[in-house]
Amino acid sequence: MIPIRDDAPRYTTPYVNYFLLALNVVIFLAMWLGIPAPQQQVVRVFAFRPALLTAFVVQHNTTAGVAGIVTIFTSMFMHSGWWHLIGNMWVLYIFGDNIEDYLGHFSYLLFYLCAGVGAILLHALLNPTSAVPSVGASGAIAGVMGAYFILFPSARVLTLVPFLFVFFIWLPAWIVLGYWILTQFLGGAASSVSNQTGGGIAFWAHVGGFAAGVAMVKVFPTKRRRFRYDSW
Repeated sequence: MIPIRDDAPRYTTPYVNYFLLALNVVIFLAMWLGIPAPQQQVVRVFAFRPALLTAFVVQHNTTAGVAGIVTIFTSMFMHSGWWHLIGNMWVLYIFGDNIEDYLGHFSYLLFYLCAGVGAILLHALLNPTSAVPSVGASGAIAGVMGAYFILFPSARVLTLVPFLFVFFIWLPAWIVLGYWILTQFLGGAASSVSNQTGGGIAFWAHVGGFAAGVAMVKVFPTKRRRFRYDSW
């Protein structure tokens, strides 16, 4: 199922969401054009590798620890290809504005980054020795989806459903997002059973981000609400 748009209203301009969209696109274009260095070199330096954090925890390797912590954040703004970028940015565009409207601009930025950290930490916990570079905003965006799942479960999402024939249908957000996180969990379970260590989709990062979003959204600082009073 591919979400096309939602009908949840927002009352503020999502400046931070627009900034995140633009930043991801600019960084991808710079990598694609080889600015300031070839893409492979950028990935080698700024992508996240779970083994770096493991080396810090087990061997007390400070250099690896610093690199691991820094790349937790740099990897959130890197993408491996056009479809990876477009898919992530499209989902962020659909769901991110409502979460920013609820949390407020600064809180939304912190929420996004914290969700990304939660996603990467679960990925590292379940793949502690992996040296495979991981990139993408998917974990942070999964946190946004988890928050939307909690805050707007009844909002309708126009969804493209490719089943025998391609058709469009309005579905409740809890179905669209619930179906998505179920597929990610099953994908993660399958990769764990098969002991997959090569590149591919970091399913557990998606699960970690979604869980972080669900856990954080109700306890995270929200913007001050403004109420309008009518005189009688």
